[in-house]
Amino acid sequence: MLKTISWFAYLWWSLLKPRFTLMKLNRQGKIAERDACAHAIARNWAQTGLAMNGSSIQLSGIENVPKTGGVLFVANHQSNFDIPILIGHIPRDKGFIAKLELLKVPSFSRWMKYIGCIFIDRKDPRQSLTAINDAAGQLKAGHCIVIFPEGTRSADGTVGPFRAGGLRLALKAGVPIVPITISGSKGIMPKGSSIIRSARVNVIVSPPLMPAEFKEMDSNQISEKVRNIIISNL
Repeated sequence: MLKTISWFAYLWWSLLKPRFTLMKLNRQGKIAERDACAHAIARNWAQTGLAMNGSSIQLSGIENVPKTGGVLFVANHQSNFDIPILIGHIPRDKGFIAKLELLKVPSFSRWMKYIGCIFIDRKDPRQSLTAINDAAGQLKAGHCIVIFPEGTRSADGTVGPFRAGGLRLALKAGVPIVPITISGSKGIMPKGSSIIRSARVNVIVSPPLMPAEFKEMDSNQISEKVRNIIISNL
Protein backbone atom coordinates (compact mmCIF):
# COMPACT_ATOMS: atom_id res chain seq x y z
CA MET A 1 0.00 0.00 0.00
CA LEU A 2 2.87 2.40 0.81
CA LYS A 3 4.27 1.86 -2.70
CA THR A 4 0.89 2.75 -4.19
CA ILE A 5 0.52 5.93 -2.12
CA SER A 6 4.08 7.00 -2.94
CA TRP A 7 3.57 6.43 -6.64
CA PHE A 8 0.37 8.46 -6.86
CA ALA A 9 1.96 11.26 -4.84
CA TYR A 10 4.85 11.26 -7.30
CA LEU A 11 2.42 11.28 -10.24
CA TRP A 12 0.63 14.43 -9.15
CA TRP A 13 3.77 16.25 -7.99
CA SER A 14 5.60 15.54 -11.25
CA LEU A 15 2.69 16.93 -13.25
CA LEU A 16 1.97 19.93 -11.03
CA LYS A 17 5.58 21.04 -10.59
CA PRO A 18 6.16 22.07 -14.25
CA ARG A 19 2.63 23.37 -14.74
CA PHE A 20 3.54 27.06 -14.59
CA THR A 21 6.46 26.62 -17.01
CA LEU A 22 4.11 25.07 -19.57
CA MET A 23 1.46 27.74 -18.99
CA LYS A 24 4.06 30.50 -19.41
CA LEU A 25 5.25 29.05 -22.73
CA ASN A 26 1.63 28.75 -23.80
CA ARG A 27 0.90 32.41 -22.99
CA GLN A 28 3.99 33.47 -24.90
CA GLY A 29 2.80 31.56 -27.95
CA LYS A 30 5.87 29.30 -27.89
CA ILE A 31 3.87 26.25 -28.87
CA ALA A 32 6.75 24.14 -30.23
CA GLU A 33 8.79 24.80 -27.07
CA ARG A 34 5.78 24.07 -24.87
CA ASP A 35 5.09 20.74 -26.56
CA ALA A 36 8.76 19.68 -26.50
CA CYS A 37 8.87 20.51 -22.79
CA ALA A 38 5.67 18.54 -22.16
CA HIS A 39 7.06 15.47 -23.93
CA ALA A 40 10.33 15.69 -21.96
CA ILE A 41 8.37 15.92 -18.70
CA ALA A 42 6.28 12.93 -19.74
CA ARG A 43 9.32 10.77 -20.54
CA ASN A 44 10.99 11.62 -17.23
CA TRP A 45 7.75 10.99 -15.33
CA ALA A 46 7.24 7.63 -17.03
CA GLN A 47 10.79 6.34 -16.63
CA THR A 48 11.14 7.50 -13.02
CA GLY A 49 7.68 6.25 -12.06
CA LEU A 50 8.37 2.77 -13.42
CA ALA A 51 11.75 2.65 -11.67
CA MET A 52 10.10 3.70 -8.40
CA ASN A 53 7.85 0.68 -8.29
CA GLY A 54 10.69 -1.72 -9.10
CA SER A 55 9.38 -2.91 -12.44
CA SER A 56 11.80 -3.95 -15.17
CA ILE A 57 11.02 -3.26 -18.83
CA GLN A 58 12.64 -5.55 -21.41
CA LEU A 59 12.45 -3.98 -24.86
CA SER A 60 13.11 -5.69 -28.18
CA GLY A 61 12.66 -4.60 -31.80
CA ILE A 62 13.34 -0.93 -31.07
CA GLU A 63 15.08 -0.69 -34.45
CA ASN A 64 11.63 -1.16 -36.03
CA VAL A 65 10.45 2.28 -34.90
CA PRO A 66 10.58 4.73 -37.86
CA LYS A 67 12.82 7.65 -36.95
CA THR A 68 10.79 10.28 -38.81
CA GLY A 69 7.28 10.87 -40.10
CA GLY A 70 3.87 10.02 -38.72
CA VAL A 71 3.41 6.58 -37.14
CA LEU A 72 0.34 4.82 -35.79
CA PHE A 73 1.45 2.63 -32.88
CA VAL A 74 -1.06 -0.16 -32.14
CA ALA A 75 -0.69 -2.04 -28.84
CA ASN A 76 -2.56 -4.55 -26.74
CA HIS A 77 -3.75 -3.28 -23.36
CA GLN A 78 -3.13 -5.06 -20.04
CA SER A 79 -2.75 -2.26 -17.51
CA ASN A 80 -3.00 1.48 -16.89
CA PHE A 81 0.80 1.30 -16.79
CA ASP A 82 0.92 0.53 -20.52
CA ILE A 83 0.80 4.29 -21.09
CA PRO A 84 3.94 5.19 -19.08
CA ILE A 85 5.65 2.10 -20.48
CA LEU A 86 5.16 3.35 -24.05
CA ILE A 87 5.89 6.98 -23.21
CA GLY A 88 9.10 6.12 -21.41
CA HIS A 89 10.49 3.40 -23.65
CA ILE A 90 9.40 3.97 -27.26
CA PRO A 91 11.78 6.63 -28.61
CA ARG A 92 9.34 8.93 -30.40
CA ASP A 93 7.15 11.69 -28.99
CA LYS A 94 3.58 10.46 -29.04
CA GLY A 95 -0.01 11.21 -28.13
CA PHE A 96 -2.81 8.78 -27.35
CA ILE A 97 -6.41 8.30 -28.35
CA ALA A 98 -8.14 8.77 -24.98
CA LYS A 99 -11.66 8.68 -23.62
CA LEU A 100 -13.36 12.04 -23.20
CA GLU A 101 -13.83 11.57 -19.45
CA LEU A 102 -10.11 12.23 -18.88
CA LEU A 103 -10.68 15.88 -19.80
CA LYS A 104 -12.30 16.24 -16.37
CA VAL A 105 -9.02 15.41 -14.57
CA PRO A 106 -7.29 18.72 -13.73
CA SER A 107 -3.60 19.21 -14.69
CA PHE A 108 -3.49 15.69 -16.16
CA SER A 109 -5.81 16.67 -19.03
CA ARG A 110 -3.79 19.80 -19.81
CA TRP A 111 -0.59 17.75 -20.01
CA MET A 112 -2.39 15.24 -22.29
CA LYS A 113 -3.40 18.04 -24.64
CA TYR A 114 0.16 19.33 -24.80
CA ILE A 115 1.55 15.95 -25.88
CA GLY A 116 -1.07 15.65 -28.62
CA CYS A 117 -3.70 13.33 -27.15
CA ILE A 118 -7.04 13.13 -28.96
CA PHE A 119 -10.19 12.78 -26.84
CA ILE A 120 -13.10 10.71 -28.12
CA ASP A 121 -16.68 10.50 -26.89
CA ARG A 122 -17.69 6.97 -27.85
CA LYS A 123 -21.36 7.84 -27.27
CA ASP A 124 -21.30 10.66 -29.83
CA PRO A 125 -20.59 9.45 -33.41
CA ARG A 126 -20.26 12.99 -34.76
CA GLN A 127 -17.68 14.00 -32.14
CA SER A 128 -15.84 10.71 -32.67
CA LEU A 129 -15.60 11.37 -36.42
CA THR A 130 -14.25 14.88 -35.80
CA ALA A 131 -11.68 13.49 -33.35
CA ILE A 132 -10.58 10.80 -35.82
CA ASN A 133 -10.12 13.45 -38.52
CA ASP A 134 -8.05 15.54 -36.08
CA ALA A 135 -5.90 12.50 -35.30
CA ALA A 136 -5.40 11.77 -39.02
CA GLY A 137 -4.30 15.37 -39.48
CA GLN A 138 -1.70 14.98 -36.73
CA LEU A 139 -0.36 11.82 -38.35
CA LYS A 140 -0.12 13.51 -41.75
CA ALA A 141 1.82 16.33 -40.08
CA GLY A 142 4.43 13.82 -38.91
CA HIS A 143 3.28 13.17 -35.34
CA CYS A 144 2.90 9.76 -33.68
CA ILE A 145 -0.27 8.42 -32.08
CA VAL A 146 -0.89 5.32 -29.96
CA ILE A 147 -4.16 3.39 -29.97
CA PHE A 148 -5.32 0.46 -27.84
CA PRO A 149 -7.94 -1.05 -30.18
CA GLU A 150 -9.26 -3.51 -27.59
CA GLY A 151 -10.92 -0.45 -26.05
CA THR A 152 -10.35 -1.67 -22.50
CA ARG A 153 -7.72 -3.46 -20.43
CA SER A 154 -7.54 -7.24 -20.54
CA ALA A 155 -8.42 -8.91 -17.25
CA ASP A 156 -6.29 -12.01 -17.88
CA GLY A 157 -3.66 -10.85 -20.35
CA THR A 158 -5.28 -12.36 -23.44
CA VAL A 159 -5.83 -10.07 -26.41
CA GLY A 160 -9.49 -9.20 -26.90
CA PRO A 161 -11.25 -8.34 -30.17
CA PHE A 162 -10.03 -5.17 -31.87
CA ARG A 163 -12.31 -2.30 -32.72
CA ALA A 164 -11.49 -1.63 -36.35
CA GLY A 165 -12.31 2.08 -36.28
CA GLY A 166 -8.96 3.24 -34.93
CA LEU A 167 -7.08 1.42 -37.69
CA ARG A 168 -8.80 3.67 -40.24
CA LEU A 169 -6.39 6.35 -39.07
CA ALA A 170 -3.52 4.70 -40.94
CA LEU A 171 -5.61 4.48 -44.11
CA LYS A 172 -6.74 8.10 -43.89
CA ALA A 173 -3.26 9.44 -43.12
CA GLY A 174 -1.19 7.05 -45.24
CA VAL A 175 1.28 6.31 -42.44
CA PRO A 176 2.99 3.11 -41.24
CA ILE A 177 1.42 0.95 -38.55
CA VAL A 178 3.80 -0.36 -35.88
CA PRO A 179 2.34 -3.24 -33.82
CA ILE A 180 3.52 -3.38 -30.20
CA THR A 181 3.08 -6.39 -27.94
CA ILE A 182 3.04 -5.76 -24.18
CA SER A 183 3.35 -8.78 -21.92
CA GLY A 184 3.39 -8.77 -18.12
CA SER A 185 2.14 -5.26 -17.37
CA LYS A 186 -1.04 -6.64 -15.84
CA GLY A 187 1.19 -7.65 -12.92
CA ILE A 188 1.79 -3.99 -12.05
CA MET A 189 -1.84 -2.98 -11.74
CA PRO A 190 -4.41 -5.56 -12.89
CA LYS A 191 -7.78 -4.42 -14.14
CA GLY A 192 -10.07 -3.81 -11.16
CA SER A 193 -7.19 -3.18 -8.74
CA SER A 194 -5.71 0.09 -7.47
CA ILE A 195 -2.70 -1.58 -5.83
CA ILE A 196 0.66 -1.10 -7.55
CA ARG A 197 3.17 -3.97 -7.59
CA SER A 198 6.49 -4.70 -9.27
CA ALA A 199 6.54 -6.78 -12.44
CA ARG A 200 8.75 -7.85 -15.31
CA VAL A 201 7.34 -6.51 -18.56
CA ASN A 202 8.32 -7.48 -22.09
CA VAL A 203 7.66 -5.00 -24.89
CA ILE A 204 8.12 -6.25 -28.46
CA VAL A 205 8.07 -3.80 -31.36
CA SER A 206 7.25 -5.56 -34.63
CA PRO A 207 8.37 -4.34 -38.07
CA PRO A 208 6.13 -1.60 -39.46
CA LEU A 209 3.36 -2.31 -41.90
CA MET A 210 3.88 0.21 -44.68
CA PRO A 211 0.89 1.88 -46.39
CA ALA A 212 1.55 -0.03 -49.62
CA GLU A 213 0.96 -3.29 -47.72
CA PHE A 214 -2.53 -2.42 -46.52
CA LYS A 215 -3.90 0.25 -48.85
CA GLU A 216 -6.12 -2.33 -50.61
CA MET A 217 -7.46 -3.72 -47.30
CA ASP A 218 -10.46 -2.49 -45.36
CA SER A 219 -10.16 -1.56 -41.69
CA ASN A 220 -11.41 -4.95 -40.50
CA GLN A 221 -8.75 -6.77 -42.49
CA ILE A 222 -6.03 -4.44 -41.23
CA SER A 223 -7.29 -4.86 -37.67
CA GLU A 224 -7.15 -8.65 -37.86
CA LYS A 225 -3.67 -8.61 -39.41
CA VAL A 226 -2.25 -6.33 -36.72
CA ARG A 227 -3.98 -8.27 -33.94
CA ASN A 228 -2.46 -11.54 -35.19
CA ILE A 229 1.02 -9.98 -35.21
CA ILE A 230 0.60 -8.80 -31.62
CA ILE A 231 -0.73 -12.19 -30.46
CA SER A 232 2.15 -14.03 -32.19
CA ASN A 233 4.59 -12.31 -29.81
CA LEU A 234 2.81 -13.24 -26.58
